[in-house]
Amino acid sequence: MRELLRGRSRTGASVRVIGRVAATGVVFGALVVAGLRAQALEPTIQITSPLGRTGLPGTIRIVARPEGPIASAALQVRFYVDRLFLASDTDGPPYDALWSDDNPFEKRELMVEAELPTGAVLRHTLVLNPLEVTEAVEVTSVPMDATVLDDKGRFVKDLVREHFLLLEDGEPQTLDQVSQNREPALFALLVDASQSMAIRSQAVRATAARLIDALGKEDQVVVAPFSRGITSVTGPTTDRATVLDAIGAIRHAGGTAILDALGEVATKLTESTRRRAVVLITDGYDEHSQSAFDETTERLRQSGVTLYVVGFGGVAGISLKGERLLRQLAEQTGGYAWFPRDERQLVVAYDSIASDVQHRYLLTYTPHNQRRDGSWRAIDVTVPGTEFRVRARKGYTAPMAPPVRASIEFTGVGGGQAPVALTRENLVVLEDGVAQKVDVFHEAVLPVTFMLALDASGSMKRSAAQAQEAAREFIAAMRPEDRIGMIMFATTSEYIHSPTERRDWSLAAIDKYVADGGTALYDALYDSLAQLANVPGRRAVVVVTDGRDENAPSTGPGSLRAWEDVLRKLQETEAVVYPVGIGGRVDREHLQQLADRSGGAAYFPDDAATLAVDYHKILDELRRRYVVGYESTNRVRDGRWRTVEVRPAEGGVTIRSRGGYFAPAQ
Repeated sequence: MRELLRGRSRTGASVRVIGRVAATGVVFGALVVAGLRAQALEPTIQITSPLGRTGLPGTIRIVARPEGPIASAALQVRFYVDRLFLASDTDGPPYDALWSDDNPFEKRELMVEAELPTGAVLRHTLVLNPLEVTEAVEVTSVPMDATVLDDKGRFVKDLVREHFLLLEDGEPQTLDQVSQNREPALFALLVDASQSMAIRSQAVRATAARLIDALGKEDQVVVAPFSRGITSVTGPTTDRATVLDAIGAIRHAGGTAILDALGEVATKLTESTRRRAVVLITDGYDEHSQSAFDETTERLRQSGVTLYVVGFGGVAGISLKGERLLRQLAEQTGGYAWFPRDERQLVVAYDSIASDVQHRYLLTYTPHNQRRDGSWRAIDVTVPGTEFRVRARKGYTAPMAPPVRASIEFTGVGGGQAPVALTRENLVVLEDGVAQKVDVFHEAVLPVTFMLALDASGSMKRSAAQAQEAAREFIAAMRPEDRIGMIMFATTSEYIHSPTERRDWSLAAIDKYVADGGTALYDALYDSLAQLANVPGRRAVVVVTDGRDENAPSTGPGSLRAWEDVLRKLQETEAVVYPVGIGGRVDREHLQQLADRSGGAAYFPDDAATLAVDYHKILDELRRRYVVGYESTNRVRDGRWRTVEVRPAEGGVTIRSRGGYFAPAQ
């Protein structure tokens, strides 16, 4: 299943030595491969944490470790972020500095410098690439870990695809892959840093070494201490000494908020493309969490992490109820919970986690159900015909389709059809009858792309001069940033020029205007809408006619296209239409229908003498329109029409809009 938020933390790094030549003539030359161990006689300093982004909250510990003959020397070490000085450390290795990664979606360069007694300076730089947001497209393949145990609790090896049966919501699925080869993983040690854990810090550190020793060389570890919230984060790192130092550096204070910390880690770790596991280490009951148990369970379900719990019981420790809840959380993810009563049992718990990590199958399958509906899909994995017990997560949450964003342009008119000033507070927006939360409201100020369709049929001869002059005034009154294209129609619809900011093309066409022939009104409307179909931004068709769709002798239709073709093109184009019908022979019903369906307005002057006035009304309305935007409560992408109603909170105002939009298709 593709992840909604995918963290790509390929890390670029460089190591070099600068400074003067020592008296012996040895030159501290450039070291070029990041992360490689320096040769024994060459001093280096390496940033060992963080090696990438996790998105976890709290302060980040930047850790640098000297190697070679200076491994235990007292040095002056300086830390920089994007070449700006952050802090210095002189109290011996490991050297560290605290940093707040306020925006993990921006690239950052970390640099550390160490000054040697010789005067030379060691330098190491490391680039943290930003987390990248990607949208889930479909439920492609679901990966999951599974542990198979026999009746004595021993791991069962060498099973193949044919041995497993996997059901999703009770329906058998076809396994694409079954493998025992473990891919590199990311482990988050979520360590309780409350005051009560202080007496166990050495035991936690000593036994944590057993866990990290069992991890692969490419496995990354994050140490995330928490009390009421996650504090200073170390990692991700592959350096085991850095992990143990981080645990030793924990300062214990305050109470415990287990559910809050679990929920936060589960949510943020989805930003990694690696297999993920969380090891929760705690000895307290949850006394400060704001999150509910069900909420945390859902976050763990959605994250795909495996949760292991190591909880210290006892008089001051986790209650029976707390143990039960933590067991449920772990089992939901395919993990396990241990509650050792002493340090010996704690060692057993860590050994069990290490063994479980090493001995797991990776199963992948492509679900038959490819719907992106955000539903919970229950998974049941068995090895039929055996007594083997399979431990795996109980299911997953299917991705939701990306949210559907809707934007509606409209105008409000009062008495006399005069535009009315509106605010977001006095509007209600309904989509298919469901109230929507408007997060965008502003005046529509973007440039408009016009198509001006002028009737040049024979009946326009007596009004030709007035029509020409009014059209010139209209073009002169447009804003410089607006664009205009032209169509003239008579017996046929003639395409004059495409939308442009050049006015001379339109004026030249108006000068050549000659009235003759029939009225191909529907073809002109269809062609005007087609010209705007792929034009971004605001779009408007202004059509001026004194007749109806008919041929020159008025014995039949004037267009090749039918009225239904025009309406279909109107719905596809999302342009607003302003018809101007001159005189008493115009097809008022159809022209008014165009205006109503597009959110425009129709004007019906008695003669061409007032054409200029109507043109100015159109321009004035387009400059006094509004836009509302919102994230639809309906995330289904079915390509269907959705009716949007913009209602004024007070009476006396009529809203004119297109009335809806087409949802995006899958």
